[in-house]
Amino acid sequence: MFHVYTYREGLLARMAHDLRLTVHRYEVRLSGGKVVATFDPRSARVDGVARGEAVDPEGLSRADKASIERTLVADVVGSGEVRFEGRVAGGAASVVAGRLTLASGSAELLVPLTVQEDHVIVDTIVTPSQFGIRPYRALAGAIRLADRWRIRLVLPWPGGPLDGTEHRWVESG
Repeated sequence: MFHVYTYREGLLARMAHDLRLTVHRYEVRLSGGKVVATFDPRSARVDGVARGEAVDPEGLSRADKASIERTLVADVVGSGEVRFEGRVAGGAASVVAGRLTLASGSAELLVPLTVQEDHVIVDTIVTPSQFGIRPYRALAGAIRLADRWRIRLVLPWPGGPLDGTEHRWVESG
């Protein structure tokens, strides 16, 4: 499961919505502590209006969801592959230090990585402006997306140390 949360802000923010999107095509490889992850932004679909962890799938019409998905690719992140390469540092509660390439920019990131029972969880904030992405604006900027996206990735975990295990997760839906 790979979710992206976006947040609204601005003078007329109450007219907009916080959203949750799901990315349906990605690959994550872990080998000897090295992490390589690729994501296809064209596979992102709007799940609905987010209120904290809860999502209202009926909060937007199909047409609105489709419009947001087109805008995401055309005006925000583009259609090119998103790529992260890094290395695990630490034990069960780890950090992956690496470089994220998104749209036309790249930046160094420290990404928290936690193992909980039978899952690996990434839950971090990405600042789009670090990658040359200006926050999306509507109504002359009265409504805009905040310059932060919450990224939450939950993957099944086969066990073992993060820095000594080889594993590959692929979602191609």
